[in-house]
Amino acid sequence: MDFSKVKLVVTDMDGTLLNSQSKVSEQFLGYYNQLKKLNIQFIAASGRQYFSIVDRFDESIQNEITIVAENGAFAKHGNKELFTTSIPTEHISKSIHILRDLNNVYIVLCGKKSAYIETKDEAFVTMFQNYYSEYTIVEDLTKVTDDTFFKIAAFHFDCSETHIYPAVEHLENELQVIVSGEQWLDISHSNANKGYALNILQNKLGITKQETMVFGDYNNDLKMIELADFSYAMENAHANVKKAAKFQTKTNDEQGVEFILEQLINSRR
Repeated sequence: MDFSKVKLVVTDMDGTLLNSQSKVSEQFLGYYNQLKKLNIQFIAASGRQYFSIVDRFDESIQNEITIVAENGAFAKHGNKELFTTSIPTEHISKSIHILRDLNNVYIVLCGKKSAYIETKDEAFVTMFQNYYSEYTIVEDLTKVTDDTFFKIAAFHFDCSETHIYPAVEHLENELQVIVSGEQWLDISHSNANKGYALNILQNKLGITKQETMVFGDYNNDLKMIELADFSYAMENAHANVKKAAKFQTKTNDEQGVEFILEQLINSRR
């Protein structure tokens, strides 16, 4: 394949760059440094909290990588905030009340300073800490005001698409409602998605769709997949992503991202 046009690599994290233990491979740092030498930009784009994304990378490159967090609602490069898309205040309480009426659904209010949860349920908190390194347990999410809020995340241990989505589908007229993982669903501003964020960054960098490579595995990656001629679905990806992407790579546990990056780097030698 002719990779000569590629100037930007964008990858999702969970199920894509991260393995099943939520870790970046030891090989990635070497590939990243080679991309840098080739003047190829790198962006990590995730539904995760900013702190939880940047912590996954080696300290030596944490201030170099552009991070798109909270499914496109927040972007940062080093210490510089690039843009913020907050969820309208009037929709926060409404969404939380709908989610509270569902059985076995855990709610996360995602802010710039912290993520906020009401539950102390041990099983949920243990899992939750993998995605949110900065969090606060509060009595009432609707009473939290001293922060900028990016999204409301809802979690069900079995399946978010089955147990949560039908109850909030009607909110799509006003908000972005996306099944972002097998167990997660996100509610955010209608412009808060990875595609909208990638479009902003492509324009800032002067990089086109024809020069962009994207990797993803779930529905929250679909809009950014549309913005790349080199779009890859992981072998472990949702069927929607495999249908939308032009190409497919190995699973996240088989380092499917690195497998393609190696080909990209070798093609420039």
